[in-house]
Amino acid sequence: MYARAFLEGRLSADKLEHFRRESVRGTGLSSYPHPRLMNDFWEFPTVSMGLGPINSIYQARFNRYVTARGIGDASASKVWCFIGDGESDEPETLGALQIAAREKLDNLIWVVNCNLQRLDGPVWGNGKIIQQLEGHFRGAGWNVVKVIWGPEWDPIFARDKDGILRRHLNNVVDGQWQRLTSATGDVVRKEFFALDPRMLELVAHISDEELAKLQRGGHSEQKVFAAYQQAFTNTDGRPTAILAHTVKGWMLGGAFEGVNVTHQKKKMGAEDIKRFRDILELPVPDSALEHPPLYHPGPNSPEVEYLNERRRALGGFVPKRGKAQVKLELPKTDVYEEFFHGMAKGEASTTMVFSRLLAKLMRDKQIGKRIVPIIPDEARTFGMDALFGQVGIYSSVGQLYDPIDKGKLLYYKESKDGQVLQEGITEAGAMASFIAAATSYAVHGQPMIPFYVFYSMFGFQRTGDQLWAAGDAMARGFVLGATAGRTTLNGEGLQHEDGHSHLHAMTVPAVRAYDVSFAFELAAIIEDGLRRMIGEDENVYYYITLQNENYPMPPMPEGAKEGILKGLYKFRPAANRLGKHVQLWGSGSIMLQVLRAQELLAEKFGVSADVWGVTSYQALRSDALACERWNRLHPEAPPRVPYLAQALKGVEGPFITASDYMKSLGDLVGRWIPGRLVPLGTDGFGMSDTRAALRRHFEVDAESIALGALDGLRQDGKVSAKELADAIRTLGVDPEKVAPTSI
Repeated sequence: MYARAFLEGRLSADKLEHFRRESVRGTGLSSYPHPRLMNDFWEFPTVSMGLGPINSIYQARFNRYVTARGIGDASASKVWCFIGDGESDEPETLGALQIAAREKLDNLIWVVNCNLQRLDGPVWGNGKIIQQLEGHFRGAGWNVVKVIWGPEWDPIFARDKDGILRRHLNNVVDGQWQRLTSATGDVVRKEFFALDPRMLELVAHISDEELAKLQRGGHSEQKVFAAYQQAFTNTDGRPTAILAHTVKGWMLGGAFEGVNVTHQKKKMGAEDIKRFRDILELPVPDSALEHPPLYHPGPNSPEVEYLNERRRALGGFVPKRGKAQVKLELPKTDVYEEFFHGMAKGEASTTMVFSRLLAKLMRDKQIGKRIVPIIPDEARTFGMDALFGQVGIYSSVGQLYDPIDKGKLLYYKESKDGQVLQEGITEAGAMASFIAAATSYAVHGQPMIPFYVFYSMFGFQRTGDQLWAAGDAMARGFVLGATAGRTTLNGEGLQHEDGHSHLHAMTVPAVRAYDVSFAFELAAIIEDGLRRMIGEDENVYYYITLQNENYPMPPMPEGAKEGILKGLYKFRPAANRLGKHVQLWGSGSIMLQVLRAQELLAEKFGVSADVWGVTSYQALRSDALACERWNRLHPEAPPRVPYLAQALKGVEGPFITASDYMKSLGDLVGRWIPGRLVPLGTDGFGMSDTRAALRRHFEVDAESIALGALDGLRQDGKVSAKELADAIRTLGVDPEKVAPTSI
């Protein structure tokens, strides 16, 4: 790709000389397709094996979605995906084939490079991977075009009236073919054609030298072109897979061709370089081969003029990353006002609040139709099933049946222009749709706003590789981990209860992660996210955790908005400051336990407490680290002060942090806190029980938080050991209970 771009005049010689040398921004070339590192060149990050294939399927479907929804016209576009046969080992590669057939994606073409090799050995040495892949594709409803043997074989096949050659070719396993790949003609004659006298007769007129030059079909320009043309003109409603038989390292010389060190070997020997030069007929003298030069025939040469003329005729250079062609007008603040004011009566979960906010955004005349709700079969759990009847579920064929709940307000409605992407039970597929929607601004020039909602445990933990790739792809959108929290999702048990996704989220630099307690926090964060991603074209995406516990939704404290966005704000100061005072930090639904602990401390122990809402430990830490780095590199300039230090100026500890996530969250900001830190959290495996029992087990209930505060005071010399022991009894805490991490 880089060599062709060099010939086209898109990349300079200096750029090529800096291949895999990228630390000086803008001077080098990335080792693989990384849009974030080359944001005007690469479109899709396909480096982690398996992600390119599944993403291509959902990209092809999203192209149809964009057209059906009237956002843009992608009806003439094709999605090409180039993969290796060894990549088929990855479950993401073949796991969604049926989706492409079900959606009638004849705009999708896969080219499978079947060189029969992995890095260490054959893909399937004791079998035939091409036949196996053909079975997978045909069984899933794809067209299959096989490009197995080059044109030099055609006269031999024509003479094989009895099918003897074909039968023997089908009987030779791939491991044997790999060995014969680099064999001389006399060895090929002896070890393959001599298996049957009739085959020897078929090649009796062919010299050993000619036998050694019998090509695989994937190296024949004519046959590959014919396969591409057949796939490109296909309109039968089925995707196409081209299985091209090739030799790994073909034409690179004996040290590369067909051997298992190809991936590890980075440099060609002198003889290999000379041979390669001769094959390509490059006018480079032997004297220059010790340090091989880059060769370009010149921008006005017939070869380059032809190359560029064809690219112009075909619509432009490939790959090339685009930009948004339209600018969206964002909703006014009044859309969020009801959430800022809180609920005068009743209770709601943050998941329910999100569903209401999403519905309001989808009714917005400017951005409503560009919102893409993505759900992996849990809409009813998340309270989002109202969307089914309101905007419909996208289906390429509409709805060919009467749903069992038709006639009800929230019936399951599919339509050709439906807005919801209901993906079924596949977080990997849903993430692929998220990436397609979140990069639509670059791929289609049309910004879309995806809201992908899922069980929080099955996000970063299950599809972390895709979430990392989304960052590379400069995705923009919202991923929402619903039913979040180790103790809040109380009935599902160990595999469902998430207490660590916020730590996972911190590993992706492009993620902005928030854990919300109240409606006003959620509204402020989504409003700001739309401003940053859509209004200001910032290449980030948001991770927000939502809970399914109902409780009152209060109004936003005056002046709290900045702190909400930066990660920390004071929610409820102590009614009266007493002689012993602590700072309680709460996040998510554990905020309710923190508020009750504030009351317990005052009523039973004479300890006052300020309650702070922590929406993002990630934001607090990132800001503090940025200030720390700037100060280290600019020692003579006035030091920058982290927001956390500004917010806590003059505030005395101890500081007790409590969330439905691991204690590590509090630890991450510990060194910028001006006092003793007591982190509480849900370290350990989840389990099924009542919320009250789980919170006592993980020591994040109100009593445990109060005990943590008293222990912090003890460590600061403000409470005696006896007073703490008495408090343990008063609070009903069992000091001999099992440690959560020991199970």
